Amino acid sequence: MPLTHITRPDSKLSHIELPLYSCRVRAGFPSPADDFIDKSLDLNELLIKKPAATFFAWAEGDSLRDIGITQGDLLIIDRSVERTQGAVVVAAIDGELTCKILDIRRMQLLSANENYPPINVSGKEDLLIEGVVTHSIKKHLQQR
Repeated sequence: MPLTHITRPDSKLSHIELPLYSCRVRAGFPSPADDFIDKSLDLNELLIKKPAATFFAWAEGDSLRDIGITQGDLLIIDRSVERTQGAVVVAAIDGELTCKILDIRRMQLLSANENYPPINVSGKEDLLIEGVVTHSIKKHLQQR
């Protein structure tokens, strides 16, 4: 999955607290909404643990669709997170950025779509794991 429009968070993260309901929102049969908000939530605090080590990229393509990452999703990538077996990572291969699942045991980068074969990275000198995807943000509202 290629990446586009890579950016970093603003060095001075804004602090905006938004309402957070204390109850879970059902995705099935509707239930009555609570009339109160328990606390507030700052998305920067929740999603960006280490601003100096964090960057953003837009996902392009469908190679990770089976794990829910699709075209146009905003990826939050942290360079300081340990690269572990099965982590979703952003890697530079021969200078081109891609987002894949890290398979340390087999030395491969995997897709989550059967239409894309694994990428063998054993012995690749031009491979650099740039960071681990900690979150993906999906837009649900369609523009008219």
